[in-house]
Amino acid sequence: MTTATAARSGKGHKDENFPVASRLVSPRHRGPILAFYRFVRAADDVADHPTLAPDEKLRLLDALEAALTGKGPADPEAEPLRQALAERGLSPRHAQDLLDAFRQDARKTRYADWGELMGYCALSAMPVGRFVLDVHGEDRRSWAASDPLCAALQVINHLQDCAKDYRSLDRVYLPADALLRHGARIEELAAGKASPALLAVIRELNDSCAGLLRQSAAFPSIIADRRLALEVAVIQSLAGSLVRKLRTHDPLSERVHATKPEALIAAAAGVMKAILQRTGRRSGRAQAKLTP
Repeated sequence: MTTATAARSGKGHKDENFPVASRLVSPRHRGPILAFYRFVRAADDVADHPTLAPDEKLRLLDALEAALTGKGPADPEAEPLRQALAERGLSPRHAQDLLDAFRQDARKTRYADWGELMGYCALSAMPVGRFVLDVHGEDRRSWAASDPLCAALQVINHLQDCAKDYRSLDRVYLPADALLRHGARIEELAAGKASPALLAVIRELNDSCAGLLRQSAAFPSIIADRRLALEVAVIQSLAGSLVRKLRTHDPLSERVHATKPEALIAAAAGVMKAILQRTGRRSGRAQAKLTP
């Protein structure tokens, strides 16, 4: 019988587009975040497995949830996170939301519109940011800035991998109404180069990602933990650089990812922006206290 471990792709946190608990994050918080990542990665690998049947994927995802909550046999992919949650007194809710997203991936391969895609992101992306914030003990009001950033990161990944998702999984996250609006067909994702119509769809969704990033612009300035604020700023900057690339590059014929020099430049820019944001915020507070 297949296990979640047997379904692993071999991909790790260093293979992701965006930093996962980088050295900017305090060492005492990195363990729970990496345990969360490993659990989510195992579940994602199950959902994205090219040969497993949907029912088998659902069985494995249910087994991971049972192991995480202690309602079923232990699983090596779930045990580190179960222990980390117990040590911190944290709920498994965010991980369970992600499991619901992966169950959706096993059952659903098409999305009608942007609202439906954002509903998916509410399960597949937003819980990641919320978990990291909870680990740091941040105010939950910060979720309002975290959620659009996480959704943007998810859709950027969808755009980067739109051809691969279609070819290997027959899964399409490009909304049907956007395809119809620009006169593009799903089958065009199998081509080696995007048609003008398909490029128009990708650019429209990319513009929506830019809008989400604008909604999260102030996020680093409202995070209490300085190191986490810098990490978030780096992620924002990297996301912005990828949005700019997707405006002019074709993800069907090119690998639209940041090169190492581009990533370093974006990271440095993000850190500088966060420092200036937070310094300005502190100065504003100090000025307000001095004003009679």
